[in-house]
Amino acid sequence: MRIKILLVDDHAVIRDGLRMIIGSEADMVVAGEASDGRDALACLEELEPDVIVMDIAMPKLNGIEATRLIRQRAPAIKVVILSMHHTQEHLFQALRAGAQGYLLKESAGNEVVTAIRCVSTGKSYFGTGVEVPQEYLLAGDDLPPKSPLDTLSRREREILQHVVEGKTSLEISRLIGLSTKSVETYRSRLMLKLRINNIPTLVKFALNHGITTTD
Repeated sequence: MRIKILLVDDHAVIRDGLRMIIGSEADMVVAGEASDGRDALACLEELEPDVIVMDIAMPKLNGIEATRLIRQRAPAIKVVILSMHHTQEHLFQALRAGAQGYLLKESAGNEVVTAIRCVSTGKSYFGTGVEVPQEYLLAGDDLPPKSPLDTLSRREREILQHVVEGKTSLEISRLIGLSTKSVETYRSRLMLKLRINNIPTLVKFALNHGITTTD
């Protein structure tokens, strides 16, 4: 039985490249594509992928949050993060969300195939240039909350992404089905938790933590 793969990236050229690489493998098939995390969640039931190759920085719902939600809804699905970000923070957030693999776009190439095969068997895979601290490997699901993002709820992280993408409280309220007042309350609460008191600083924080679209 071939490994069914879902490609999730907001750049069509990346998805096309991955499809070409994966398409040449006899034991794999690209079951579908999605341009952001929300699209990926929407097609899970229909496509039933075994492995998802996921970008981090995407609009609407970033790859970290999408991975977290996917792993909650369908724990059997494996996720390989493919990103330009190589900081310990991005890696930590990916592991915390439940990703089994992490590759850098700059050095991925045919490593994607190796990573897919590896995670499909239940193992972890970290690509060239990805430095994984030993304590992360030993801690497993007991990773301590070393990031400010870990203090935020799922809804607060969702609103954070929309805020730093420049959406107004009214636009956010329409997108997620909350009142404008509730959105503003969540925004104030998350900024308080992060100890940030202005939007420019919030945007900078988001860029450093892979929340916004930069790749």
